[in-house]
Amino acid sequence: MPLPPAPTKRAATLAREAYDVVAKPVKKTGTSRAPKASANAAALQEKPQARNLPDAPVDLRREKPAQPPQESPKSTPASDKPSEAPARNRGVALLQEPAAKRKAPKSSGPAKLFVLDTNVLMHDPMCLFRFEEHDIFLPMIVLEELDSNKKGMTEVARNARQTSRSLDALAGSNGADIGIGLKLDATGHPEAGGKLFFQTQTLDYTLPTSLPQGKADNQILGVVEALRPLHPGREVVLVSKDINMRVKARALGLAAEDYQNDKALEDGEFLYSGALALPPDFWTKHGKTVESWQQGLYTFYRISGPIVPEMMVNQFVYFEAPGEPSLYARVTEIRAKTAVLKTLKDYNHLKHAVWGVTTRNREQNFAMNLLLDPEVDFVTLTGNAGTGKTLMALAAGLTQVLDERRYTEIIMTRATVSVGEDIGFLPGTEEEKMGPWMGALDDNLEVLAKTETSAGEWGRSATNELIRSRIKIKSMNFMRGRTFLNKYVIIDEAQNLTPKQMKTLITRAGPGTKIICMGNLQQIDTPYLTEGSSGLTFAVDKFKGWPHSGHIMLARGERSRLADFASEVL
Repeated sequence: MPLPPAPTKRAATLAREAYDVVAKPVKKTGTSRAPKASANAAALQEKPQARNLPDAPVDLRREKPAQPPQESPKSTPASDKPSEAPARNRGVALLQEPAAKRKAPKSSGPAKLFVLDTNVLMHDPMCLFRFEEHDIFLPMIVLEELDSNKKGMTEVARNARQTSRSLDALAGSNGADIGIGLKLDATGHPEAGGKLFFQTQTLDYTLPTSLPQGKADNQILGVVEALRPLHPGREVVLVSKDINMRVKARALGLAAEDYQNDKALEDGEFLYSGALALPPDFWTKHGKTVESWQQGLYTFYRISGPIVPEMMVNQFVYFEAPGEPSLYARVTEIRAKTAVLKTLKDYNHLKHAVWGVTTRNREQNFAMNLLLDPEVDFVTLTGNAGTGKTLMALAAGLTQVLDERRYTEIIMTRATVSVGEDIGFLPGTEEEKMGPWMGALDDNLEVLAKTETSAGEWGRSATNELIRSRIKIKSMNFMRGRTFLNKYVIIDEAQNLTPKQMKTLITRAGPGTKIICMGNLQQIDTPYLTEGSSGLTFAVDKFKGWPHSGHIMLARGERSRLADFASEVL
C-alpha cells in the first residue's frame, strides 16, 4: 500500500541537535547465544611447544599425552578492544559486539595452569568451573584463608562457604585422586574440561628479601615462581582481583591477570544504550516499502530492509535531519526481516505533564514512555548526575499509584554504600535508619509536592501527607524471601549492587509489580566492582530485547548549568 504522509509534527520535547551514527552494528544471526568463553583462557592463547614434561614433586600431568605441535588459531584477548573503537556517544546505540562476547577458539597446545588467589574464590564461588579446558592450582595458604573467612553473614563469608562445599564435592566424587588432580566436570559442569590440583608438597622458591616471607600474598607468589620451572611446557598464570598483587607479580616477571568472567561487558562503551539513530537516507531507501496504519492515538509502521537486524524489541529509534520530517518511535515487534514501529507520546507538552513534570530532551521522553507503559515490567535507567532519573521515576510512580491506581504503593530502596567514612549505627526503625540515605527522595518529593498557591498551607500539608503515605522506604538487607504484589519498586544507586544482589531484588517481583533500576555507572563506590561487572550493567545486558523490559541511557543533564559543567570538567 502507498506510504501515507510522514508525521510532520516535531516533538517539542526532544533535543534539536542531530546525532550521527558512530558505528555500524554487527548483524545478529539468531536468538540463541553460545556460552560465554572464559576471558582468562582467551587472553593467553599461544603456540604450543613440543616438550616433554619432567617429573615434578606435584604431579600435574594430564591423562592424555600432549598433542604434536600445531599452529594455534589466533584469538582476540578479552582485554583488547576492537581495532576500530567507536567514539563515545551516549545518544546512539553501540551495537557492535564486544570482544568478550565472541567465543575464542580453543588452543591445541598444552592446557595452561591458573593459580587462583583467595579473593577470586571469595568473589565468585563458581570460578572453579569458568576456565574451560585449562587446569587450576590452589596453594595451601589459599585454603587457610578460606577457612579463616568462612564465619559470618557477609557476602564474602557466604562465598567462602560455598567454595568450600564445591571443593568438598570435587574431592568426594567417584574416582577422585588428589595426587593426579580432580576432574572439574565430575560434579555436573561439563564446560570445565580441566583438572584441579592442590599443593600437597613443599615447593622450593626464592623471592627477594624485600618481600616478607610470612605474608599470604607473597607465599602465593612463591608458589607461582616454583611452578614455572617444574612445568616449562605450560604457561603458569596468577589470577587475582588484587591490583597490587598483580603489580608485584609482574615486577617479579610472573604472568598475572584479573578475573574477567564476572564482567558482563569488557568496556563500558559497548553498553546497550536503548536508542538507535536511523540513517540519513532512511526515508529514501525504506519509504516505498513502509506500511503504516493508525490505531488510536498512535501510528504504526512496518519496515523491512538491512536495518532491521540491528534493532531489538522495545528499542527506541529516531530520525532527525534538517528539512525532513522527524520520527520518534519504539520497536514493538520483530519477525524475520520485518519490524513494527510505534510512535511515542510527547511528554514535553504541558497537557501531557506527568504529576506536573514535563520532559526536556529526547532521552527523557523515551524514558517516560517506558515508565508509564503497563506492559513493561522492568525498566533500567542510566546516566550522569542530574539527568532526571529519580524525578521521572517518582513522578511516573505517583501518577500510576494515586491517579490511575495501577499499583498500590511505591517501594523505594537503595544500596547503602557511603562515599566517605561511615557515620556509625543509626537509631530508630528500619525506615528511620534509611532516612539519611534517602536524601534524593526528599529533594525530589519537594519538587513533586508543590501545589497552587491558592491551596494554602493546609493544601500543601495534605498533599505531602498523601504522598508520604504511599511511599515506603525499605532496606535491601531484609528483602530475601519477600514477594511484592502490585507494587511500584524503585531501586536507586543500583550501580553499587553485585549481579547476585540484583538477581535477589528482581526476583522479589510478584504479579502486577513494576521494577525500576537507576544508577550512574561512573559513580561506583563498592570495592571490586567496575562498570563491566556492576549488577546494573549485568541487568541491562541480560534484559535487552525482552518484550517486557526497556532501557534508556540518559545523555543530557537538566539539573543546572553548574551541575552540567561540573560533570564535564571535574
